[in-house]
Order: sequence, then C-alpha cells, then structure tokens
Amino acid sequence: MQKKHQIKVENLSRLMVYILGHRPDEFGLVPDSSGFVTYKELLWALHEEPGWGYVRLGHINEVLLGKDRPFFETAGDRIKVIERRWHLNLETPALSPPKVLYTAIRRRAHPHVMERGLKADGYLVLSSDQDMALRIGRRRDRKPVLLEVMSEPAMEQGILFYAFGHLFLASEIPASFISGPPVTQEIREAIETAKKKIKPKPPDFAPGTFTLDMDRDPDRSRRTQGKKRRGWKEDARKERRRKHR
Repeated sequence: MQKKHQIKVENLSRLMVYILGHRPDEFGLVPDSSGFVTYKELLWALHEEPGWGYVRLGHINEVLLGKDRPFFETAGDRIKVIERRWHLNLETPALSPPKVLYTAIRRRAHPHVMERGLKADGYLVLSSDQDMALRIGRRRDRKPVLLEVMSEPAMEQGILFYAFGHLFLASEIPASFISGPPVTQEIREAIETAKKKIKPKPPDFAPGTFTLDMDRDPDRSRRTQGKKRRGWKEDARKERRRKHR
C-alpha cells in the first residue's frame, strides 16, 4: 500500500513538472511573468485530465514535502517549477494568428460582451481550438458561451495578438470583431432572473447592530407575554414620585 501511494505521489510530481515547466498552454494555463500559476488554476488543469480528478491541495503538498521539492518554488497561493522550457513573449506580436480564434465566456456576460466587447486587466486567453476554449471557459461557468474572434480585421485596427504555444493573448477585443449566438430577449430575462436570485437583500439596519426577532426567542414565555410586567417595587416608586410632585 505504501509503495502504491509513493508511486502516485511521484506520478503527480512528474505531471506537475510537465504542466508547469514544459507545456502549460496544452492545459489552458498562462503563467504570470515570473512563471507562477495559482494552486486553484493548477487543480483546474489536473481535474480535467482523466484519472486525476481526485487530486486535492493536500496531494500537491505531499509532492512539495517529498524528494522532488527542489523542482518547485511556492509563493503564497502560487506555484511554479524552477526550470522552465517555455517562453512567454509579450514584446513581439504574432504576425499571422489563425483567422478565427475562440473564447468562451460566462453566460451572464454574454449581452455585455456582444455590445461592448472583451477587455481584461491582464490578457484575454484565446485559442484556435473550440474544445480548448470551452475547457478554459468551463472553469468559471459550466455552460459557457462560445464566441468567435476575427483576428485579421482586428489586427488591421491595431489589436495585437501574442502567441503562447497553442494559445493567443490579447488585451482587448472590440465588439465589432466578435461573433456569437444572438442575445435574445429570453436570454436577457433569464440572466436578470438569475441575478435577482443571488442578489443579497440589503440590511435595514446599520453595520454592527442587530435586530431582535421575538418570534425566534427560544423562551416561549417571553414570546407570549411580551413586555415583562412591573413588580410591586416599581409601582411603589411610581406612587411616591406622584405624591411629591
């Protein structure tokens, strides 16, 4: 049993080295400029591979505590390999990306994107392969909306694309270069209904305070009797104050 477990840890280590150090693009990952990805992103990629859906953060930690620890570097919630065989060049744009690139977006963003386009603080991740675009999109929405990006007319208008293995990156895509399913009234209504379901009810009291619901008081006597009746001492004090006026 111990030997089998050790083999699983070693196999996970080898897969992590391949994903992070060799071909992150094959798994729909784009590391940052220092080579890091978050643990969450790594787990997404691992769970999509047949036979690796069981992996949790604890299994990754086993790798980092084992003999392969020198292969990796961690920083907070991020991880990378020390030796990388890929290069992310964000200085030289791709000269001839595929004419059609794909990206998959959240259903809730569909109307906004079709009207205003795509824009990211970092880079949008695009692919020439529909399945890869959907794979990336499903990480944030189980049923994402697949969109087509027309790269040639976009480049003619100054939009830059950068190649990263099988993926392409862009900072923005105007709506005029995006093609996708039409946004019907039915879709708009479904999105609005979903927003209302998850929208939290605003509190009707100031932060740091609370309201007392008498109906939820576990003491049934307080719920039925309401305000506590004054005793004889309170009555006597009230009578004395009345006489001295």
